[in-house]
Amino acid sequence: MSTTTTPAPEAATASRVGWTTLTAIAPAVGGTTYFVTTHLLPPGHPLFAALMRSLPAGVIALLLARRLPSGSWWSKSAVLGVLNTGAFFPLLFLAAQHLPGGVAATLGAAQPIVVAFLAVAILHERLSPWRVAWGVVGVLGVALVVLGPDAGLDPLGVLAGLGGAASMATGVVLTKRWGRPEGVSAFGLAGRQLTTAGLVLLVPALAIDGVPEGIDGQAVAGYLWLGLIGGLLTYGFWFAGIRRLPVTGTALLGLLSPLVAAILGAAIAGEALTLVRLAGFAFALTAMVAGQLASKKKKNTLS
Repeated sequence: MSTTTTPAPEAATASRVGWTTLTAIAPAVGGTTYFVTTHLLPPGHPLFAALMRSLPAGVIALLLARRLPSGSWWSKSAVLGVLNTGAFFPLLFLAAQHLPGGVAATLGAAQPIVVAFLAVAILHERLSPWRVAWGVVGVLGVALVVLGPDAGLDPLGVLAGLGGAASMATGVVLTKRWGRPEGVSAFGLAGRQLTTAGLVLLVPALAIDGVPEGIDGQAVAGYLWLGLIGGLLTYGFWFAGIRRLPVTGTALLGLLSPLVAAILGAAIAGEALTLVRLAGFAFALTAMVAGQLASKKKKNTLS
């Protein structure tokens, strides 16, 4: 007769910290998107950039996995592919090109708040005021870090930023609900979604954007970074983490993206780190860490 053993609290905590750290790599690398888009890629081609970030990496992953979706996972892969990549990528690039990076980052930072409410509607979880509150603190922190006096509010860019946050938030919650097929790795799931997104974007990207002129070595390097590292590798980490971590807490890790973007701006573009910006870093990092913890009230109900 076999017995089931419960992991020791120390082991469970170590596992949680390990998965949180691995999952955080995805938004941290995502923070390089603003820099790569504005400094390496040809301007004015958001759909083509999204296509290059998704389709090549997705096809490579499918060839390595040698396994196509089956049954209901054809439709699920299509839905997740559109939400997590097919809609999110072009909206992200569009926001980055029509707004100062700070404004786009602040709009994107609202994603954990959207996830918290979608988790109630889709996953039937109880609303966590603790994590919603820290989500608000996180948005405030990001705003202090990245918003400046020259921050503009181009309507198209604002809609793109909010739409991207909503799209990715919905994809995160549905990924949590559906999990992944038995025998399919997180990278295999990422490959399916990237391929779906690429196929959805193929015709619009070529018809609307076309192939940019002057694709040089820097642009090729940018596309490779966004596709293989910022797409396939980090999405694999992200989907693996969503499966094992609380969905709203995982979404709060997304605050790393604008913070990394700000660090790159300071290190490469010489942007000043004022006391206000440093305070924003403190707010955002505190919100991100606190959001990984259960509230005291919830802990007491579980004890």
